[in-house]
Amino acid sequence: MLATLMLAAALHTAPAADKPDWRTPFELGNGNTTATYAECIAYYKRLDAAYPEVTMREVGPTDSGEPLHEVVISLDGDADPASVRAKNRRVVFIQNGIHPGEPEGIDASMMLVRDYLQQKKLREQLQNVTLVVVPVYNVDGMLNRNATTRVNQNGPEQYGFRGNGRHYDLNRDYIKQESRNARSFAELFQRWRPEVFVETHTSNGADYQYTMTLIATQKDKLHPVLSQYLQQRLLPALYGGMEKRKWPMTPYVDFEGQTPESGLIGFLESPRYSTGYAALFNTIGFMPETHMLKAFKPRVESTYALLDEVIHFVHRDADALAAARAEADRQLLAQTLFSLTWQLDKSAADEVQFRGYEGRTRPSEVSGQPRLYYDRKAPFTRPVKHYNTYRPAATVQKPAAYLIPQAWETVIERLRRNGVQLQRLTQDATIEVDAQYIEEFQTTPRPFEGHYVHSRVQLRTVRQSQHLRRGDYVARLDQPAVRYLVETLEPQATDSFFTWGFFDSILQGKEHFSDYVFEDLAAEVLRRQPALRQELEEKKKADAKFAQDGAAQLEWVYRRSEYSEPGYRRYPVLRLTGAENLVVE
Repeated sequence: MLATLMLAAALHTAPAADKPDWRTPFELGNGNTTATYAECIAYYKRLDAAYPEVTMREVGPTDSGEPLHEVVISLDGDADPASVRAKNRRVVFIQNGIHPGEPEGIDASMMLVRDYLQQKKLREQLQNVTLVVVPVYNVDGMLNRNATTRVNQNGPEQYGFRGNGRHYDLNRDYIKQESRNARSFAELFQRWRPEVFVETHTSNGADYQYTMTLIATQKDKLHPVLSQYLQQRLLPALYGGMEKRKWPMTPYVDFEGQTPESGLIGFLESPRYSTGYAALFNTIGFMPETHMLKAFKPRVESTYALLDEVIHFVHRDADALAAARAEADRQLLAQTLFSLTWQLDKSAADEVQFRGYEGRTRPSEVSGQPRLYYDRKAPFTRPVKHYNTYRPAATVQKPAAYLIPQAWETVIERLRRNGVQLQRLTQDATIEVDAQYIEEFQTTPRPFEGHYVHSRVQLRTVRQSQHLRRGDYVARLDQPAVRYLVETLEPQATDSFFTWGFFDSILQGKEHFSDYVFEDLAAEVLRRQPALRQELEEKKKADAKFAQDGAAQLEWVYRRSEYSEPGYRRYPVLRLTGAENLVVE
């Protein structure tokens, strides 16, 4: 009897053996540790097994050899994008670990997903929202764990590396998509087409009081309908909500002077970056950037708070967000003029109340020269100019269609992956097109992300008859991917395929001439074409250096004569401006 009572008492006081411990590796640590890749994936697999609301699946390869995962959280367990859309739900897409040395989002999202499953008040936010989480995007970098490469950062104790398995910075790969990671992401993004996209980061740079800074899609690059919605509804709600949570935010701290008081400059995220890519498809994007010098624990906590605020807002404002997105999509199809490059307008600025530290100088112990430091004993709050107005620097009228020769398979592959609807010619055709010739361009002297990048492109457009072959591709611009098409296929665009060197073979001539032979032919060309002779004389008058360079003049005539190879510097993608009827599949 006594033994029975003792056993009963022991069972009553001992913790339930089958009660699961849902604390994350971060929560089990000392506040300065982040989950390993294996721990992160295993945690989500546990959630997937325990909760029918969670669907975890592999969605494609990465350069590491490990798969890219997505975790979908829907209250009814529905993880099919088309079905979710049919149920009139908004989609919030969170991506973590693009730079695994900046791992706050990895740990914050693990806690966030768990809490949204286990806490009733949070679950209510998912009544009209489906949450999609990429636990780790740069799997390769997360597996490359170390404690030294983020030399300026205050924790965690160990972390991943910025570069992926091919040493790419994946936040420069959203257009060129050379990594398997980026290709898998593009297919996943196109399936979901989220209303809101968030990619978590940690900042570098100045010292200041904030733990959280925020990059939002640049307002002048976002479609005007969504830009107004972002500026008037979404951003005020996020800034206000974070202030109430005691996590005040500021726009991302980037500036040209020595300290932030010189004026903050809005981040111009071209489509090589995640939020710039998302904007091509009328998705509002955010890159939260926690401050590297704050301890890791508050960085994780502030990231959690911001992600929670985003979901709460989308839940509350679901109908208005859907209406803004639908109107932007409708207007985009009717849009005819598109911007290709942008320039900061320094004459336009607003002000932010910035909470910083005084910047001072003292002698460097290394060089003896004056060095900057921020005096944390001298905090301040004062108005600082915020330059965040960008004006179009180059624009283009969209054509009716682009004609893409089938030889350029690397381009065709990317267009398809990014949701472009393509047709193929079923028979040869000869039609009038606008062909563009690359007249001038500049190229970086050193490689950037594996490429010698072009810029300052000048074009010459020629109306000409062009023979198309059966199997060549037609990309009409009356489709949702219209802005993606324009910003990748127009050579002057900041992140066009030409910019990234996809068409470099056209920049090298394959045939040429011997000067002493061509001299007589060139003279004959000018006799037969007085207008060309007049153009040459005008160029000599306008360009003294050219006027003294006989070889340059001979080259100039050659390039405008029938003897010049037709494909040299002719951009292969042709513009169809009329309503020609092409026989397509």
